[in-house]
Amino acid sequence: MPYPDPWPAGQRGAVSLTFDDGTPDQLRDGVPRLDARGLQGTFYLPTGGDWQQRLAPWATALATGHELGNHSVGHTCSENFANDPQPRGLESLTLADLEADLLECERRLTALFGPLPAHSFAYPCYQTDVGRGAGRQSYVPLVARHFVAGRGGGEAGFHNHPYHVDLHCVAGLTCQQLSGAEMIGLCERAARQGRWAVLVFHGLQVGRLGTALNEFEELLDYLADQRARLWCAPLATVAGHLREQRAAVGLT
Repeated sequence: MPYPDPWPAGQRGAVSLTFDDGTPDQLRDGVPRLDARGLQGTFYLPTGGDWQQRLAPWATALATGHELGNHSVGHTCSENFANDPQPRGLESLTLADLEADLLECERRLTALFGPLPAHSFAYPCYQTDVGRGAGRQSYVPLVARHFVAGRGGGEAGFHNHPYHVDLHCVAGLTCQQLSGAEMIGLCERAARQGRWAVLVFHGLQVGRLGTALNEFEELLDYLADQRARLWCAPLATVAGHLREQRAAVGLT
């Protein structure tokens, strides 16, 4: 027996716009453009360094319905990425180390914004394991313990199946250096497949991890025009909806 159509109001698929690292241009240039079109995104905020001063302005995004998510304190990635001759990355951490980091990030977010609505976590550098070799362990179960959803990395050509995706390791597709037409194509694929496209942004500017602002605006105009076909909502919102749809057919 096929699963019922999972999307609300006859829509054909879903799109979540997710943003890593809480960069100033996301708040300055991204949030107002989303607000102007009645769209909400998910912004993952690391709470290292001068976190209080740096993150306090994000209260304005929370007030207009955007999701503020956990991106850890240390934004720890693989030691293989580091130039330090003695790095301390994911290979050198335990699950207990990482859990303490994520919970401290939660404490800091709550200190700034008060208790947040249900929100998700984004794996720094899309990496989901600690340790190395035979001792390597996934920390997806840890994220499942503390968050309604988690976002990792994905593979071009595939979007998240509403009834099969692991909601604590949702696949995200990076939009760095993509044109508006290319990003629209990713969304159209989601509509055709009946799936959930999770797009990942860093800076809204030209650069290695950047997406040019004019290309981003082209995507937003498309999503605003296509809202009857594509449900654009924060990652935690879509994950919560899918959890209810899956429970109705006996899936977890």
